[in-house]
Amino acid sequence: MVTLNTTLSSTHSKLIGYLLWIFGFLGAHRFYYGKPVTGTLWFFTLGLLGVGWLIDLFLIPSMDRQADLRFHAGPINYSLAWILLTFLGIFGIHRLYMGKWVTGILYLLTGGLFLLGVLYDFWTLNDQISLKHARRGIFNG
Repeated sequence: MVTLNTTLSSTHSKLIGYLLWIFGFLGAHRFYYGKPVTGTLWFFTLGLLGVGWLIDLFLIPSMDRQADLRFHAGPINYSLAWILLTFLGIFGIHRLYMGKWVTGILYLLTGGLFLLGVLYDFWTLNDQISLKHARRGIFNG
């Protein structure tokens, strides 16, 4: 007998999304919800000159649902990892939190690999966490 899991695990927070939206003209909330291309576009155009930023006020619930469907839930809290990356990324604290000790210490000693590593993490953090969760499920299931 096959059963389907109909419960949706929340991986992202609307509250964090709206808090990051305050800085959304720089794309922070779009990176958080796993949209690095438009996050970068928002960064360089100041949220499409503010128009896209205002529209996103109404799109955040949808982006939150999409992120919850796209990314695997698990022991690493996406919101906490994003807060650590956003405010302490150059120190590698988010990588230490995820259990990536070698690169975390490397970031600490090199300013987030001279900021290039931090930029990489803004593009890929959701996928990095989701992959760790998926692998954990494979090995524990």
